[in-house]
Parts: sequence; structure tokens; C-alpha cells
Amino acid sequence: MPGAAGRLSGKAISADGTAIAFDSYGEGPAVVLVHGAFGVRGHVTLAGVAAALAPWFTVYDYDRRGRGDSGDTQPYAVEREIEDLAAVVEAAGGSAMVFGGSSGAALAIEAAVRNPAIMRLALWEPPYHVDDSAPPLPDDFAARLEALVRAGRRDEAVERFMVEAAEAPPEAVAAMRAQPSWAQVEALAHTLAYEAAVLGPGNALPAGRLAAVRQPTLVLNGEDSPRWMANAGLAVAAAVPGAVRRVLEGQAHNVAPQALVPELLEFFATTA
Repeated sequence: MPGAAGRLSGKAISADGTAIAFDSYGEGPAVVLVHGAFGVRGHVTLAGVAAALAPWFTVYDYDRRGRGDSGDTQPYAVEREIEDLAAVVEAAGGSAMVFGGSSGAALAIEAAVRNPAIMRLALWEPPYHVDDSAPPLPDDFAARLEALVRAGRRDEAVERFMVEAAEAPPEAVAAMRAQPSWAQVEALAHTLAYEAAVLGPGNALPAGRLAAVRQPTLVLNGEDSPRWMANAGLAVAAAVPGAVRRVLEGQAHNVAPQALVPELLEFFATTA
């Protein structure tokens, strides 16, 4: 259905019958955007990317399972999210290029290995832990987050994810709790276990699956991001055959869309 500023909204039906809501922008070869933790369609970063790419591409910004207007059929499994992305690619015309940010990059990698309809793969800082510079996470991190949510302690699940996985200072999280936006963040608490499941125990680098990626791949890091994220980007680029890695000056993990767009435009235009 038509929306504001040239946006079209629709739903793709995943293999298990779950409805996956998306917005599309522009006209041209398809690009699908995959959000990381707490991301929903329309989020300022990927909405900015979609708007900037729209003159050349049809850009699909979708709500991952359990978020926004998408369904959340249980039980959760990473394979279901891979099928969700495949359904969006099918709705986009049967093939697409894919950009994944943070834990969304890890999901994009898992999907690309299984789905040749993904033509090119661009990744922003997949948060794998490749050395001791990364924050330690228990192997059962996903189960711990899920248990907190089931116990009604959604705020604790969010805080634990932010402090332990995202390295947010506790005082910064305390300040966030006082903001009106905290309710929106807490509403997504159940999906944090999904993020941890996508990345796997301890966020370990999936070297075997990375070696199986056959799509042209671009790995992006921010110059000002933590060292462990830079090390992860180097490891991903080294493991994916033929991958190219670039570093964006002046950018941290919370990247500005205007910094991403030139790199994505150049990379995706190669196929277009």
C-alpha cells in the first residue's frame, strides 16, 4: 500500500506462515536492509540509508521477527529468521543484494550461505569475538536473556544486553531508563535472546560458514569503534573468499547513514 514520501508497505509470508512487514523505497535492483539489536523498520540509520539509495535501487527495510508489525511464531530458531529474510528477498523479485548491520550482519551471513538469491553482501561490524579484547559473554547468554524476559524482568534483560554485549556504561543505561524511549527499547527485550542465538555461543567467529560465502562481500568498520570490533572485521574479511574491507573515518559503531551510503552505492552499483 502507498505510504509517505514514496514509501510502499507490504508483508512477506515466511515459510512457517509468519507475516514479515516491510517498507520499500525507490525503483531499481533490490537491496534488503537487515537491522541489528533494537532496530525496527523506519529507524533513523537505515531509513536514512534507504532514502539515499532509493534513486538507484528498490530498498526494502523490514521488521525482523518479533519486532514492529511482524509476527513472532514460536518456538524461535535462527533458521526461521533465515527463512524470513528469504521471504523478503522473494517479495523483492526473487533476488536481492543485502546489507546487515551489527548482529544483523551475522544474520545476513547465515542467510547468504544458504540462499544463492542473495547476490551481494555488505556488512557493518558483525560483532564476533575473535580475541581477548572482546567483552566476555557466557555461552548460555541467550538462555539467560530469555529467562529474564519469561520472569517479567524485561528491563534487566535490556540492561544486561547493553552492558555485557554492547559495552554500554552502567551509568549511561541508567540515564536511558529515565527517557521516554526506554519503553520502546524494553518492548523489544524478548528479541535480545534472538540476537544472541544468531551470533552463537560466546559470539565465536563462524569460520567455516564464512569460508562458504560465495557472494561478493564488503566488510565495513568504523575508525572510532572498539578495537575488538575492528579485529572482528579483519577476521571476517580474511575468512570470506575475496572479501573487501574498508574503514570509515570518524565513525563509531553507531554509524551515520551518510557515511555508509557512498560505500554501499559503489558496492551495489557494481551489480546494478
